[in-house]
Amino acid sequence: MNMKIYVSALFVVLLAGVCLADSERPNLLVILADDLGYGDLGCYGASDMQTPVLDRFCASGMTFENFYANCPVCSPTRASLLSGRYPELVGVPGVIRTHAHDSWGYLDPKTELLPKSAQRAGYATAIVGKWHLGLESPNTPSERGFDYFHGYLGDMMDDYYNHRRHGINYMYRGTQEIDPSGHATDLFGQWAVDYLNSRKDRPEPFLLYLAFNAPHSPIQPPEDWLEKVMKRKGEISVKRSKLIALIEHMDHTIGRVLQALAANGHAENTIVVFTSDNGGSLGHGGTNGPLRDGKGSVYEGGLKVPAAVVWPGHIAAGSRTTEWAMTMDILPTLFHAAGITYTQTIEGRSFLPTLLGRDQDRLRKQWFFIRREGGFGYGGKCVSALRQGPWKLVQNSPFQPRELYNLDADPLEQTDLITKRPKVAARLSTAMRLQIQRAGVAPWMKHPAD
Repeated sequence: MNMKIYVSALFVVLLAGVCLADSERPNLLVILADDLGYGDLGCYGASDMQTPVLDRFCASGMTFENFYANCPVCSPTRASLLSGRYPELVGVPGVIRTHAHDSWGYLDPKTELLPKSAQRAGYATAIVGKWHLGLESPNTPSERGFDYFHGYLGDMMDDYYNHRRHGINYMYRGTQEIDPSGHATDLFGQWAVDYLNSRKDRPEPFLLYLAFNAPHSPIQPPEDWLEKVMKRKGEISVKRSKLIALIEHMDHTIGRVLQALAANGHAENTIVVFTSDNGGSLGHGGTNGPLRDGKGSVYEGGLKVPAAVVWPGHIAAGSRTTEWAMTMDILPTLFHAAGITYTQTIEGRSFLPTLLGRDQDRLRKQWFFIRREGGFGYGGKCVSALRQGPWKLVQNSPFQPRELYNLDADPLEQTDLITKRPKVAARLSTAMRLQIQRAGVAPWMKHPAD
């Protein structure tokens, strides 16, 4: 073994031990936005956006310049977050929806999700907000590793106030259907606050996964938040104003959650992660900064997302990193810091050394992004991308040729080098084909016997 790698690995193991010896296990809080673009926070360059809570949050810890969602759409990224695996390997290559003919995933019941490991380690586990990984047994939160569930089983809501999808109510507390009143962002924020209040003075640590459905369509901010945006000076379209208001409302709500964390004495001993499940939706007014394209696409704008991690006393405030990480690396990193062990085979890797300001080798040689769905047009295609070093192979439509980009020289993916670098393209194409074949053994539809 290379001595540098050995020493680095040994340091990380010892470091985790030091964290556990010096203080109680940290609480773990993961906050996930829905369709929040790389350019849609003030701290990520949005000049028309006022997001003071998340701006302060990013300034309090480490901000990532190269954080990737596992997929450019919802369900697969959420599957990766909770399993620590590529989504296509756990049966979720596409979006899980209400109707079987348009649903492109079935979370493998045999896959043990990582929250189960946290349960065994003595953590209370909770999810508040959007689940989007199954609508019935055995794929409900209570059966997949969470002690507590207060939120929404389905994908998008047709209305932020009546919380229905195709006329079906997917709001639940535990296994009990509920029908609350209010804007979904306010509800999820209040339920997270309620959960944090319930943990005050409790001896066991907690893992809370707070998943907003904002700013996913329909772009429906509360009227008072929209009025604030519309009164500002400057040329902001109505469409963009609605999205800004929806994001700013979420920002304010996250502030309430972080205040509750502090009020209950947990802020200093909680690792908090904030990120998005995929890039912003351009058709709904989202922006991904200078990046190409957005949600649904495997160009950078569909995959690269804002991300920041705060852990007072451990992660330097105001730090930034250009190291790469992705959604499936989040829980392995948090578990590494907390001393939680797991026996599952996963592709996720800990980036704890990076958070602590230490040198770290790149987490993996190849970074795969696969989205499988059927039909034509948006929401109905099989697309893929592979990043290896500076090279990125893109198949952004099954009906168009592959593309090859050197992201070191061309981060905005403007110059296709597929014909100029055929050997690189062939090497990456072979690796992608093998990953797709590997994923072929994972069933993504429910078998009649299940």
